[in-house]
Amino acid sequence: MPRRPVAVFAIAPWALGGVFPADLLTRLGELADIDPATTFTSFEGPAAAAALAEAHILVTGWGCPRIDAGVLAAAPRLRAVVHAAGTVKALVDPLVFERGVIVSSAAEANAVPVADYTMAMLILGAKQTFSRARRYASAVEGTPRDWLAGEGTGLHDCTVGVIGASRIGRLVLRRLRSFDVQVLLYDPYVTAAEASDLGVEQVSMDELCRRSDLVTVHAPALPETRHILDGRRLDLLPDGAVVVNTARGSLIDTEALTRSCAGGRISAILDVTDPEPLPPGHSLFALPNVLITPHLAGAQGRELRRLGEFAVAEVSQLLSGAPLLGRVEPEQLSYIA
Repeated sequence: MPRRPVAVFAIAPWALGGVFPADLLTRLGELADIDPATTFTSFEGPAAAAALAEAHILVTGWGCPRIDAGVLAAAPRLRAVVHAAGTVKALVDPLVFERGVIVSSAAEANAVPVADYTMAMLILGAKQTFSRARRYASAVEGTPRDWLAGEGTGLHDCTVGVIGASRIGRLVLRRLRSFDVQVLLYDPYVTAAEASDLGVEQVSMDELCRRSDLVTVHAPALPETRHILDGRRLDLLPDGAVVVNTARGSLIDTEALTRSCAGGRISAILDVTDPEPLPPGHSLFALPNVLITPHLAGAQGRELRRLGEFAVAEVSQLLSGAPLLGRVEPEQLSYIA
């Protein structure tokens, strides 16, 4: 790679400023020739063709088009894709790896706010915060407002079931160590030795469902994980259990979850749904024991900067010949989120 490599932004303009504020653009410009005023959300047209022809590094993010055979043909000098966001599963064609292009993702940085959100929801869910707040707000004059009621609530001494020791799942496991809870894990790829190191009890999916007061989902969306929480397994959950999903909506059978929550037996906190978004007027929106947020657990607002910091550090590592913290290997495409 030449002394002054050429980098090109392929990221939506709305995301660029948050991910790469001025000081990070300056740092990136010290490492490579890059024009912060030019960013592509399409690789069609003469401007994109001219940029790709010179590019050694693509700095990508939300809004980047798929990098496929056509892009590779137009970018003969391309050596690396540094993705300043989460998954690259839909972004990079396997041909990218076959060409020898290095791929890095800031998924590690994006995992942090998701894990923090998850912990917040586990704590609030264990308190039955959302359903109790709704009852409190809707109470009429002369009726009990039950704001002191709380029997059987709270995270202390709960059993928390974690589905998937993914990057986010492991961060959640680490945070759970600060609480007096028993942690169960289902992940068929985790060895007994790894489970011991993680400080968890490894169990089957059915046992996890039977024993967990709270279940949090952190598995990728794969054919084998579709509806991993189906009607039968939701029925295994104890009365009063809370399901938290910050992974992918397809991991839970939406119709089965709707039936279980409508009966009041369990509660749910969903940052992702299937379909996403749910159609207007879906019954899950109206249930007092269900909270649905608009896929906001990942980096947002002030948190976006963390992604840019990660990407700039990766470019620095790349140019110095050091290992990349977020390097993605081709075999990971089959199982990452």
